Amino acid sequence: MEPSPAKGKPQGRLLVSTTLDAKDELEERLERCVAIVTSLTNGLSEREANDAITANVCKGPQQHEEVCLGLFALLLTEPSQAQRCYRDLTLVNRDGMNVILIKINQILMEKFLKLQDVCRTQLVWLVRELVKSGVIGADGILMTLMKQIAGGDITNKNLWLAENVLDIVVEQREWVLKSGMLIAMSVYTYLRLIVDHGTPALLVLRQKEVDFCIGLLREKFMECFIIGRDLVRLLQIVARIPEMELLWKDLLHNPQALSPQFTGKGLLQLLTARTSRKFLACRLTPDMETKLLFMTSRVRFGQQKRYQDWFQRQYLSTAESQSLRCDLIRYICGVVHPSNEVLSSDILPRWAIIGWLLTTCTSNVAASNAKLALFYDWLFFSPEKDSIMNIEPAILVMHHSMKPHPAITATLLDFMCRIIPHFFPPLEGQVRQGVFNSLTFIMEKRVLAHLAPLFDNPKLDRELRSMLRERFPEFCSSPSPPTEGRDEVKMEESVSLEMDNHVLLDKEGGCYDNTEAAFSDDEEEINNKGEGNKKREFRFHPIKEAIIEEPADITPYVDQLDDMMKEKVLQLQKGSDTETHCEVMQEIVDLILEEDFDSEQMSTLASCLAELFKGHFRGDVLPDEITEESLEESVCKPVCLVFRNLCQMQEDNSGFSVLLEMLAELYQKQPKIGYHLLYYLKASKAAMGKMSLYESFAQATALGDLHTCLMMDMKACQEDDIRLLCYLTPSIYTEFPDETLRSAELLNMIVAVIDSTQLQELMCHVMIGNLVMFRKDSVLNILIQSLDWETFEQYSTWQLFLAHSIPLETIIPILQHLKYKEHPEALSCLLLQLRREKPSGEMVKMVLSRPCHPEDQFTTSILRHWAAKHDDVLGEHIKALLIKNNNLPRKRQSLRSSSSKLAQLTLEQILEHMDNLRLNLSNTKNSFFTQTPILQALQHVQASCDEAHKMRFSDLFSLAEEYEEPSSKPPKSRRKAPASSPRSRKGVATPVSNEEESASSSASEEEDSKPKAPKRKRKGSSAVASDSD
Repeated sequence: MEPSPAKGKPQGRLLVSTTLDAKDELEERLERCVAIVTSLTNGLSEREANDAITANVCKGPQQHEEVCLGLFALLLTEPSQAQRCYRDLTLVNRDGMNVILIKINQILMEKFLKLQDVCRTQLVWLVRELVKSGVIGADGILMTLMKQIAGGDITNKNLWLAENVLDIVVEQREWVLKSGMLIAMSVYTYLRLIVDHGTPALLVLRQKEVDFCIGLLREKFMECFIIGRDLVRLLQIVARIPEMELLWKDLLHNPQALSPQFTGKGLLQLLTARTSRKFLACRLTPDMETKLLFMTSRVRFGQQKRYQDWFQRQYLSTAESQSLRCDLIRYICGVVHPSNEVLSSDILPRWAIIGWLLTTCTSNVAASNAKLALFYDWLFFSPEKDSIMNIEPAILVMHHSMKPHPAITATLLDFMCRIIPHFFPPLEGQVRQGVFNSLTFIMEKRVLAHLAPLFDNPKLDRELRSMLRERFPEFCSSPSPPTEGRDEVKMEESVSLEMDNHVLLDKEGGCYDNTEAAFSDDEEEINNKGEGNKKREFRFHPIKEAIIEEPADITPYVDQLDDMMKEKVLQLQKGSDTETHCEVMQEIVDLILEEDFDSEQMSTLASCLAELFKGHFRGDVLPDEITEESLEESVCKPVCLVFRNLCQMQEDNSGFSVLLEMLAELYQKQPKIGYHLLYYLKASKAAMGKMSLYESFAQATALGDLHTCLMMDMKACQEDDIRLLCYLTPSIYTEFPDETLRSAELLNMIVAVIDSTQLQELMCHVMIGNLVMFRKDSVLNILIQSLDWETFEQYSTWQLFLAHSIPLETIIPILQHLKYKEHPEALSCLLLQLRREKPSGEMVKMVLSRPCHPEDQFTTSILRHWAAKHDDVLGEHIKALLIKNNNLPRKRQSLRSSSSKLAQLTLEQILEHMDNLRLNLSNTKNSFFTQTPILQALQHVQASCDEAHKMRFSDLFSLAEEYEEPSSKPPKSRRKAPASSPRSRKGVATPVSNEEESASSSASEEEDSKPKAPKRKRKGSSAVASDSD
């Protein structure tokens, strides 16, 4: 089963790469070390070469490391020299192979998938030799190597690795028995892999795995006991294998045959023991783990499809990969425990990933095992020992799929009911109590307020509801039972769980009903309180329990540091007060700035610091009472020492780039460092005027872009601390105007979470001059983008806009985008603002360009207001628009109105709005339609419009016809008519300018040159009268 070398790949190199790939730093360093060793030994005999290497090693730590790494790289890339290189390594190393162990661990965790086949073979050979030699720390390397054996994968490379690692632990059994953790980890790993190796071609390998596991379980059962309840789950899955069946029966009925200490109550004790995260995590390769953690911490809900598709193509696309679902579900339930901030944010929730995994099960057995993995912590749940986070995903999967796809909820509820009597009949009482404890704890922690809508829902069939009422009567009564018949669910956001043709079925031959089910493709809208349709996506009740923090575990990293740095990091771990932490942190910074600091340690050091300071990134950063003293005190944390040192340096200083690199590494491990840096730069006196440092930091990160980095950090700040977000907002907008003033994304982050008090504070900042959130060239685009936001978010945006002194004409074109049913927030804000303004030509044009609709009163209401307050100005603007649009060819008007989705002004629209205004003013004393400009414009339009328009707007035109009465007089008197119209009321008609006179006279001359239509004065008058009535 040894993997064959990849064709066409260059031999003698460490990693597989193409001509487009950048040179790997680790590979480059190892090549340099190989060159050093080669130069020392070139042309020498073995004895002389040994002497030369030994003499070089004695010169100092750097030479020692270079020689060791050079021999290590030769061993990996040159199989023919492997024996000699290993022998030389054992002779010249002075640190118990520590340098080599660190590099092996780094390659296994970061580079294993890219290793050349030859190098992979040699690496396994080297681990075997280290185990044979009994090197201290080899057990950790072996466990890391086991982690690379992927579950649900029977490709040649994976089988080769599984078999070779098994050979190592079998051959070195006595050495394995010295480490209790290695015993437990080996048993857990190979018990799980047995499931994948059931095909006839793999029976030999499976038998070796079975013999190995049975041997250790029977000989060292109490060492395996530390695995906890998942040991029983794995044994249950393989219990039908004859040898395993005997062990399974002993476990259930004769426990003392396995160990004298394992008494009759031992099984219950094992099932009540929570499985450590180390075991749950060991069955995911580092790459799988990285991808899952990324999805649950960085991917937004609704945007996960491409990530899920990639994961499915990579790991879940084969028939054998069905068994991997259980590992993933157990890992998500037991290891991925998001903070309350993440739970209440829009990050992809755990239940959505688990639901997606359930839908990808195509095998009945795999589906049943996956459901067991989901509910496993429920069966013997104890609030004192277990975490709410282990049981939360199952209840939320059922809750969120009830409305759109009740069959999913039904199959899970059915499984939960039937597992109680059938899991292990002698312990039925304890299982029932465990499930009862789980449901009670779920309600106590407000994960769900009531279970009755779930358990007694009319969408479930009667038999299931009856079974639930029988098993859980305490949870089936509700103060507000669900109403039958409300089956329609309005969806806000897609979950993209890709149901396809997958079904969820229970195990064949088992005790569960075979129930077809399809998983929800959409998120249900949570609207239990009737708060309207416009709601942000689901919001869970944050779990109010105090977070139980496991102590900082830096064991995997600290041994990779050099002695001096390791000593300081351990001091940091042991220190208790902040002052001591700060002193030690300054010493660490000084070590980093030394010229001989090994930059390859930077990532490891960052991992240590992120783990040690995780408590510093929790809770509120901003003091409750903001004073100079409280702000200075809040930035006296160890991590701020790095910020302070950065502020004190010049950018051309070599140490400046080193510290930026340190922060960039820390940022990868702890993304909150970004907004903490922003806070320090604003709050600390030492950082006065240094906000531009953040731009250097952003460029040093893997993101490499100020805008992206700033948006991500502000988003993280929004999720963690809203007060801090508001505190930072003025500085962010002032210091980075090019990144912020055009960003609707940033504005939405702010208005999505602020309350009315914080909104008022921001408005005050704007009016004082401390904050500018909009500028003329980008405000219109931002307001248009805001039309899709929630109601309060839009009102807040308009309030912030109105706090600025930006002319309303700048944003008036937004009216073309507004629809009366879809955008009431923007329309109401604009309406109130327009009523304060004196109408300009552009304003009137945009208002009249809105389509006419009987229910849309916007145009009529603002025109009525202007007609009362600014009748003369409005009349002139409407006259100009009527004459201008009347002179346009009709064909051009119709083309213009149909060629764009935006509202366009046409003559017909103006006339419709004018007619609506006429009707609205008909019972008032308003004299707007008696103004000379309006009558002149109507007269002008009537003379040239077609018969259809004359008939449609006859009542409107009749006002102008009455104005024609003086036309029967001699021409001289006609020219004076505009100044003394008989329709003019006392002082209403305004003086007409020269331009208007020329316009009206030309219009009159045009009318004189055309044959006049028969007059309908009496008829028209009566029509107006009847309308008024």
